[in-house]
Amino acid sequence: MIVDERVLREDFVPGEVVHRHDEVNLLSETLEPLVYDRRPDPAFLLGPTGVGKTCIARYTLAQLCKQEPTVEVAYVNCWQEYTRFRVLYSILEAVGRAADVHRSTPKDELFDRLRKADGQPIVAILDEADQLEETAALYDLHRLPHVSPVLIANREDELFAGFDDRVRSRLRAGTRVRFDRYGTDELAAILEKRASKALEPDAITDEQLRTIADAASGDARVGIGVLRSSALEAERQGVESISNEGVKRAIPTARTAIRRKTLEGLIEHQRVLYDVIADAGEIEPGELYATYERRVESPKSRRMLRNYLTKMVHYDLIEAVGKRRGRTYRVVDEDADVDVDAE
Repeated sequence: MIVDERVLREDFVPGEVVHRHDEVNLLSETLEPLVYDRRPDPAFLLGPTGVGKTCIARYTLAQLCKQEPTVEVAYVNCWQEYTRFRVLYSILEAVGRAADVHRSTPKDELFDRLRKADGQPIVAILDEADQLEETAALYDLHRLPHVSPVLIANREDELFAGFDDRVRSRLRAGTRVRFDRYGTDELAAILEKRASKALEPDAITDEQLRTIADAASGDARVGIGVLRSSALEAERQGVESISNEGVKRAIPTARTAIRRKTLEGLIEHQRVLYDVIADAGEIEPGELYATYERRVESPKSRRMLRNYLTKMVHYDLIEAVGKRRGRTYRVVDEDADVDVDAE
């Protein structure tokens, strides 16, 4: 049934974009100066999870590199590479300049290596940029005329709140590319394109694709995950097409897989916060911070902890109940999701 499983992966970049032409055009126009050996303004791709920000960034840069092969692209996932050292190292590694770099290598030496790599332009895609703990890395990139940053985040206000004044003032003028949730028709069309390349003909019906799109509520990660889970189940069963029951079973399965993958990707301090919330059932911020600080040796700042919590809310790992003084946090009930979606 499955003829190309790569297409069913969340990080697969299609050769053709569906329902994001305006966003592609705006990002392409922003990066166009690279074709003329000029530096573009910084670009910000902003919107909720699962709306195609990373896919569009990679797709647009792939198209640009076809037109201008001298451009090099470095992709940095700031959820994992959240310090100045890790950001600079990741970019150097992407452009083949990370040889002989060790953990003890001074950060300024990394910056100097990147400064000397000025033979051709570099576009640095910083995904989950609001996860950066050291925004000095952004100041570094701004100082390098051959490096052009593309920053991906959920919300502009949360992203800029983490910047120091010198970074904020230098990046304010960048281009904003804003992404809204997909509509059901749009997501169904995206899934149809994926299915046509990944599965045998007639393996899934248009009605089933729409059911998946509707259940995903505008989140392409969920939609693609459900499509993959239902196809894998059908293949294991040795049948030629996906059943309606298979789609229903795949909805909670896919959501659970996405949540577990996100949990596994949490850095140490985020995981401690999550565990404190899970242990408490529901907890107010002051008690949460105090318990967290007792569990770790080198606590992060309150501002960074709020950033972590906001990010976990965006990814549906936890939910914030109430506002400001009366706010509490609790873990999203995974079992409740499964029960609702399985009905």
